Amino acid sequence: MDYLRCVDILAKVHENPHGLPREVRQANVSRLLEALGHPQRGLRGMLVVGTNGKGSTCAFAVSAVAATGAQVGSMPSPHLQEPRERIRIDGAPVTRAEYTAAFAEVWQTIERHGLPVLAQGIFTTTAAVHFRRAGVRLAVAEASIGGSKAAAAELGLDVKVLTGIGLDHTRLLGTSLTRIAQAKIAAAQDGDHVILGRLAPEAATAAEQVLKERTGLTVWRMDQEIHYTARAADRDSNRGPGALVDVTTPHAVHRNLPCPLSGAHQHHNLAVAIAAMDAMAERGHIREPDSERLRARLAATTWPGRLELLPHARLDDWTGRVLLEGATNPQGAATVAPEILRHARADDHPGPPVLVFAAMNDKDVVGMLAPFPSHWPLVLTRTGSHEAAGPATLHSQLAPGRQAPCLTAEDTPSALRRAAELARPGGLIVVFGSLRLVGETRTALGLQPA
Repeated sequence: MDYLRCVDILAKVHENPHGLPREVRQANVSRLLEALGHPQRGLRGMLVVGTNGKGSTCAFAVSAVAATGAQVGSMPSPHLQEPRERIRIDGAPVTRAEYTAAFAEVWQTIERHGLPVLAQGIFTTTAAVHFRRAGVRLAVAEASIGGSKAAAAELGLDVKVLTGIGLDHTRLLGTSLTRIAQAKIAAAQDGDHVILGRLAPEAATAAEQVLKERTGLTVWRMDQEIHYTARAADRDSNRGPGALVDVTTPHAVHRNLPCPLSGAHQHHNLAVAIAAMDAMAERGHIREPDSERLRARLAATTWPGRLELLPHARLDDWTGRVLLEGATNPQGAATVAPEILRHARADDHPGPPVLVFAAMNDKDVVGMLAPFPSHWPLVLTRTGSHEAAGPATLHSQLAPGRQAPCLTAEDTPSALRRAAELARPGGLIVVFGSLRLVGETRTALGLQPA
């Protein structure tokens, strides 16, 4: 088996050609892990669930845990460009050869035992197999959509992190903050250490109700047991760009932590990650980090596709700025909108930015576009995902009265070329609405997986 064969198999699994119920494929993950010889056995670490902020929180957590001198594996979800991005050691994706070796072991076991699983189950078990091969004992895992039913929950990691709750994936999780919070926090098991990010009152009440059903928990909540303050960093110092954040938990006080990711919401994500690191230290999973090494590792944290600015992007004969943002729901769009608007104001090029937008077929298109000026030109497209909405469908869902041109394009490269024509050389293109769209844009612009 080679790497491209792995990619082809995953595409077929996503399509579910045999029409097997989702519940059946979810239930097979534990059986698959058993057939593989329990590669997750001995793993310690954290499982991060929530609507928004999971990826950035995991990126900060990896930096923080690595600062203790430990080797840490991570499992971000989804990937942007290649499946191998979903398995990382100390933040770096594994090679294609390493991914293929672990994937082959998983796929042969699936076929030998007749255990069809969701693609998320394959991603999780492949990561577990690679961690066993590499001798990795610490893991930072990101749940894909749900909580207790997420494949990554099968790894048994005993620090559970809930970043926040918003209305997304309502077809699978429910149409209220209560239902979604219940589905997410259900990942917490007896004896776990639980970190709760800042939650709306309805979601907080629902989460606490579920946690009351568990025994032996330690629970730290943002703004109760966890506190943080942030201030602008001195750009003339050696502390790096962005903000400096002080984080206090029941375990420790951490001062002057650099936050290199853009947006005030990242201060919250950093604080949640530090609290999770402290929880792991309390459980004896890691050593206490050296303060200077912790700051250095955090300052180097990157997370592609989240307010990622490409200041000198090139596409054919066009050059200009491209801002990539993976917001996939109205809450996420509203959170990052101030930063996107700031980039637009900083642009001295005449004319407004051009939006390139794609989304899955169950998304609130009007809500996602609402934070952005209606006079910004818009190019609608679809990604290669089988769940992506077509550009004509997206166009039919737009709010009436848009003032700017609205064009459609059949794929991401075509959409970028149309946007470049509208932006003209030196202009700003904002790509958002789908992490798959962000990944396809990075590929079209010649960027390697990161």
